[in-house]
Amino acid sequence: MHVFISAGEPSGDLHGANLIRELKKLDPAIRLSGFGGDRMAAAGCQLLYPLAKHSVMWILAVVKQIFTFLDLLRKAQQFFHDERPDVVVVIDYPGFHWKLASRAKAEGIPVIYFVPPQIWAWARWRVKKMRRLITHVLSALPFEHEWLSKRGVASTYIGHPYFDELAAQKLDDAFLEPQRSRAGVTIGILPGSRNQEVTRNIPEMLRAARRVHASRPDTRYLVAAFNEHQAEMTRAEVARWQMPVEVHVGRTPEIIELAECCIAVSGSVSLEMMYRRTPAVIVYRMRRFDLKMGKMLVKVPYITLVNLLAGEEVYPEFPTDRDPSDKVAARVLEFLNDPVRRETVRKKLDALCNQVANPGACAAAARFILSIPAAVSSERP
Repeated sequence: MHVFISAGEPSGDLHGANLIRELKKLDPAIRLSGFGGDRMAAAGCQLLYPLAKHSVMWILAVVKQIFTFLDLLRKAQQFFHDERPDVVVVIDYPGFHWKLASRAKAEGIPVIYFVPPQIWAWARWRVKKMRRLITHVLSALPFEHEWLSKRGVASTYIGHPYFDELAAQKLDDAFLEPQRSRAGVTIGILPGSRNQEVTRNIPEMLRAARRVHASRPDTRYLVAAFNEHQAEMTRAEVARWQMPVEVHVGRTPEIIELAECCIAVSGSVSLEMMYRRTPAVIVYRMRRFDLKMGKMLVKVPYITLVNLLAGEEVYPEFPTDRDPSDKVAARVLEFLNDPVRRETVRKKLDALCNQVANPGACAAAARFILSIPAAVSSERP
């Protein structure tokens, strides 16, 4: 069997790699090719292009790379025609993946959406495109499955694959123990994995941290950088202020575990904070145009997955085009200074974890994907 997998972001590369490992467990002879990143390649995928290194957000960023994407689509269509994979699996990254799915469908190849885009939140009209282009959706969230099913999209709820990764994580005691031995209250700062996110959010996050530190001089700060380039960007920002701030690459799990509270961007990292029962405040700085467009498009009350799962604002969140550092700092201080408030949030996170934080999504996805060819082979042209 030949499976083509495409991921356009670091998180998608992570989920793709975990899915690949599960597919190989069930079918050691399976052929795996696609677009992705280093993790997928290390797991055994023949990487045709490192698409995960082209993680982009918002319209202007996409326009700048439009010729790269068009060239990839042409190459993918030729690959589908020549190599005829049995199934194409796409992971989030909808703008590019709608086009990729269209090319696959033109060749009679079924398309499975693993970790689908959150069209229920910001682009509900795209459900028509989902019905037309996607053979089946493997839904990550229970309300997502219900929403898609009610609108005629073939969907199976398998849970969120991020919990597979979290269940398998082994924290580094060699990093944790020295950190735990240091005096002070640890605050985690999680500025995201995309360069655009870090550029826009790290100044506001550090400004909030400075406000917290002015009120609580016993606090110390650990920044989780995705790569060394982003770490250097952050260190340059940190150098402007005299504060106890350390920047670490590849230490997101350990920093969340150590933190009394986190300041984080919106994204799947909120699930990791939930998993570790860590209180957090969410900040997402964007341009005014992007914020106005977001308000027009977004049809859900929260931007944070944890809040959407809970149906209430468990994590205070601030999507904004202005400096939110004073509000963010105030909420962080609430968590630090009010033990009852902190414990209430932890109990809510614990209840959510009991409901949804179960591993096994990648194994369920692998079983479903391997069942596809026999069911649809007779439909091919």
